[in-house]
Amino acid sequence: MPAGTVIGVNLSRQKGIKKENKGSGYLKTDYGLEGDAHAGTARQVSIFMVERAKEIAGAYGISFRPGCFAENITVQDIDLKGIGLGARILIGEAIVEVTEIGKKDEGQQRSSFPEPAPLKTEGIYCRVVKGGQVKIGDSVTVVAQA
Repeated sequence: MPAGTVIGVNLSRQKGIKKENKGSGYLKTDYGLEGDAHAGTARQVSIFMVERAKEIAGAYGISFRPGCFAENITVQDIDLKGIGLGARILIGEAIVEVTEIGKKDEGQQRSSFPEPAPLKTEGIYCRVVKGGQVKIGDSVTVVAQA
């Protein structure tokens, strides 16, 4: 499968807000992106494709920047549509495993993130199976399909 590229390594210290592109970070095994509010939760790391992010931003008339949809890792030139649960993705030095596509119905719990919030339906959530450094320019490759 062709490789894509990391264009954003994004984090925020609190949930429900847009993330800031830090350019690099460490994905810690069974934890997530160090320093991010979602690290240590069931949704350790989120990934979103820049091509889709720009399409959504354009439809809403908003400007795009990595992290604006609250994703941890923004990637380009790799089509992750149709990726299955259990697939493994090599991102820089780290390997993540897909655990969820979009967010499962959270019942009464509502997200405080402003619309549009495409991660709710299209975001790829992963757990970190092998930790490592990740930075802008790193390669992104699906290494195993479930």
